[in-house]
Amino acid sequence: MFHKVTLDNNIHILSEQVPHVRSVALGFWVDVGSRYESPENNGISHFIEHLLFKGTARRTAKQIAEALDAVGGQLNAFTTKEYTCYYARVLDEHFDLAVDLLSDMLFYSKFDADDIDRERNVIIEEIKMYEDAPDELVHDIFAGSMWQGHALGRPIIGTAEVIENLSRDKIVEFYNAHYKPGNLIVTAAGNIDKDEVINKLRPILETKKGYVPARTIIAPAPKRDVVCRSKETEQVHLCIGTPGLSLENEKTYTFQVLNTILGGGLSSRLFQEIREQRGLVYSVYSYHSSYHDTGLFCIYAGLSKQNVDEVLELIFKQVKDIRVNSVKPEELQRAKDQLKGNLLLSLENVSTRMSRLGKSQLYLGKVLPPEEVVEKLNKVTIADIQELAAEKLKPADFSMATIGPWTDCGNMGKMLERYGN
Repeated sequence: MFHKVTLDNNIHILSEQVPHVRSVALGFWVDVGSRYESPENNGISHFIEHLLFKGTARRTAKQIAEALDAVGGQLNAFTTKEYTCYYARVLDEHFDLAVDLLSDMLFYSKFDADDIDRERNVIIEEIKMYEDAPDELVHDIFAGSMWQGHALGRPIIGTAEVIENLSRDKIVEFYNAHYKPGNLIVTAAGNIDKDEVINKLRPILETKKGYVPARTIIAPAPKRDVVCRSKETEQVHLCIGTPGLSLENEKTYTFQVLNTILGGGLSSRLFQEIREQRGLVYSVYSYHSSYHDTGLFCIYAGLSKQNVDEVLELIFKQVKDIRVNSVKPEELQRAKDQLKGNLLLSLENVSTRMSRLGKSQLYLGKVLPPEEVVEKLNKVTIADIQELAAEKLKPADFSMATIGPWTDCGNMGKMLERYGN
């Protein structure tokens, strides 16, 4: 059972006691990500994430790095399109240290000019590394092809040109605008009771002040496009898909089941048909990502260029079969059992429990008990899947992005015409 307290300054603190473990996971969640950046500062949220590890008034960057290493703990952070998370995992006896370290980083980082310039170079190298990883980069190109001109279609990491021109003043201004109490959620899970969590965090957090103006979130207008980026790689990396559903949409549970059947695991249709039975790919899978007001459904495959046409045809055949014939009862039950198993097994990890609290509060303003999630999955029917597939998996709405030695984008249009009816 989780516990939630909202301080007078609107900081939410959520905790869940897991008495049979010896560890505690602690996360500071900031409601800001690349979605809230302009084109001129694209990548600034991720830049700030890096800078919070570079030193505070009390600690150098080295001391930050050593603090949890010295007690066998873990410290890290990540930036997404809609939020940033700083987190630690430690033995329960070192919870005080995790609280002190993360709050020091979050509220008292120096943003030293020399540190900013050094980290600027680090991020530019990270961008170069990302450009050399086509199996990851293609997902950003795909999102950009579907959400053209919208912040959700821009990369979280930004571009080298933007990063090179971000001044300290711009960085501090963005930090001051978004790192405020109304945008902050703190979550903890592990061998610690709710009173200890509140007693340790309240004195630090309740003194923080600042008003966060109401946001106007504009949903992206999806566009159908085909983007083929030529690159000398051994494989063609391909993403194809459509707009999905927001996290608040009750049909997301149906989409989870549909995705699991189509491409969500080793027993999925795409994996079995394209890899196991035909040996055309090493990697093929699908996923559904949800945001505040929209979503994205994507099918990925990495393959040789001579197999692109055949693999695309097989993908469209499976999509059409679900739209027309839906799924078999045994497929439905297997997908439900797979999702339930994944959920319940993940809850044996305190970091997963901590993350679940943070993301649920950010997106839903509440935390759904696992039993309620399982109940929603159990209610999904074959008819629900067919109805959703007919609504969301229309080939005429598909976009596609590829990276590699294949530029015959015209075949995409032909296949859409063939399978679009």
